[in-house]
This record gives sequence, C-alpha cells and structure tokens, in this order.
Amino acid sequence: MNALAARIAPVVTGLDEAVIAAAEIVAGHDGAAELLIRLTHGNGAASAVTLDPATGFDLLRAAGADTLSALVGRPWRPLIKDL
Repeated sequence: MNALAARIAPVVTGLDEAVIAAAEIVAGHDGAAELLIRLTHGNGAASAVTLDPATGFDLLRAAGADTLSALVGRPWRPLIKDL
C-alpha cells in the first residue's frame, strides 16, 4: 500500500478504534523490504496492511518512532491521516 492508498482506504466498522498490534519488516514479492503492520480493530477483528518502504518510513516519522516496537499500541487512523 502506498501513502495515497492508505489515505483513501475505505471506512470499515471498528477502523477508527484500530491499534497497531505488531510491526515487522518482510520481503515483498520483488524482494524489496516492506513494512507489515498488524492491526486489532475495536470490534475485535484483526487485519494486516503492507506498506512500501517510503510509506513505512513516513509512518515511523508520523509516530515519532525510531523502532518498530514503538509503533505497537498506537492508534492507526491518526498516524495515517497525514501520510
């Protein structure tokens, strides 16, 4: 997912309450590193979002985080609204 796609993602029930449950670097289909974000939603659902490298770094900056573990527990929507 790129920054534009993150901003225009459809509103899903519980999305506003989504928090980051985990974040890890994974290999993309082309071998480039990507950031995999696992979310837990307010309605109990779980989902995952894969971000391209540039958007992943933008997310870290938006969170003021210098490690992936610093993303855990952060609310999702406020972080992506300005990407």
